[in-house]
Amino acid sequence: MSKKVIKGKVAYLTEEGKGVVKIKGKDLFVPYVLPGEFVSVEVVETRTGEVSRLLKVETPSVDRVKPPCPYFYECGGCQLQHMNYSAELSFKENYVKRLLSKFGDFSGVIGMENPWYYRNKVISTFGYDRSNRVVSGIYSESSHRLVPIDVCLIEDEVADKVIATIRKLVSDFKIRIFDEDKGRGFLRHVVIRSGHYSGEVMVTLVVSSFEFPSKNNFVKALVKKHPEVGCVVLNLNKRRSSVVLGHEERVIYGKGFIEDALCGLRFGISSRSFYQINSVQTEILYNKVIEFAGLTGEELVLDAYCGVGTIGMVVASRAKRVIGVEINADAVKDAKINARRNDISNISFVCADASDYMVGLTKEGIGVDVVLMDPPRDGSDERFLEAVLKLKPKRVVYVSCGPYALARDLEFLTRHGEYRVAQMVGVDLFPHTYHVETVVKLERQ
Repeated sequence: MSKKVIKGKVAYLTEEGKGVVKIKGKDLFVPYVLPGEFVSVEVVETRTGEVSRLLKVETPSVDRVKPPCPYFYECGGCQLQHMNYSAELSFKENYVKRLLSKFGDFSGVIGMENPWYYRNKVISTFGYDRSNRVVSGIYSESSHRLVPIDVCLIEDEVADKVIATIRKLVSDFKIRIFDEDKGRGFLRHVVIRSGHYSGEVMVTLVVSSFEFPSKNNFVKALVKKHPEVGCVVLNLNKRRSSVVLGHEERVIYGKGFIEDALCGLRFGISSRSFYQINSVQTEILYNKVIEFAGLTGEELVLDAYCGVGTIGMVVASRAKRVIGVEINADAVKDAKINARRNDISNISFVCADASDYMVGLTKEGIGVDVVLMDPPRDGSDERFLEAVLKLKPKRVVYVSCGPYALARDLEFLTRHGEYRVAQMVGVDLFPHTYHVETVVKLERQ
């Protein structure tokens, strides 16, 4: 393994927020730098390639700020805290524009008024430090090294306080932390879900066994310190892997879920429910979906990849009828409960593959006016997109958290001239990271 130090100017940032320094025709990818900066970089040759590490910023950018988080250079959860927030929004806007400008005008990225403490779901891994004290935090980027974290500036503040209490109770109750290498121990992770508006908190203890003799006293002590905790769940995970949650659960306190509000509706959130992690920005995102859908009250709306039904229920009051399609049976069950919880009678949910379901509608001659789609980061597959084209809705509203996949799918939907992109806007659901959400409105020509 060899090392060398080079100096150079940062040409631009990649979509993942790493700076590109060009040296003798080669691109070095350097974290924690900004465009235009002159930097010193250590380059380490390894068996798998070169690794670049920032040594010093010789000439800082005017957009550089001191990261407020003491763990920023260690944990990897954020990539952009060294950049002022206005510049961060510009960075996100520019890279989405580069990918999507061929399809039309991109209206920019809607930022967050207070871009801190926004994550309503927190996953904390437990371990021991060198002094055998209980610590919790996250694994360093691209490693299995636990970075102990007491306070995270993008996580819900109450969640961090609950985790701190759990660390103390784990020591007080002499609960053993799970050792993946040896396959021994009890507690692996703690997952906290917080209701932004309700203030309710759910605690999920990810454990290697349901045998927890002191659970009643543990829960009593936790709830006494944090009366906002309305639910405690044991999640069983015996696997020797980095996957956090297992498939079996037992509720040991409360009703098994918490409630929160979104766009004036109430939603139940269980330990494994998909629920957007930034409630404030999600309302902005969903209001853009409503705007782009252009509903008059006469439309049949298909909500593909509907999950627990949030988007479909938010638009239901403006549509004649909404059908939510989701392949995950547990999510469909939660969606039906959420619809009843909000007395929404013009929405129904189907547990099915969305592509198959749309093809079935086409064969039956059933038309859909608007398709809402919010696929995973990798986007849709051609089979799904072909089904959309065959169904021929008047409008498609595409919500994406993966700009590259979005560009690919828009190319497919617009290549034969059947659809055109009418509007595009970004919403910053993940401040201080390189991720960005995009909403696109397509119209049939």
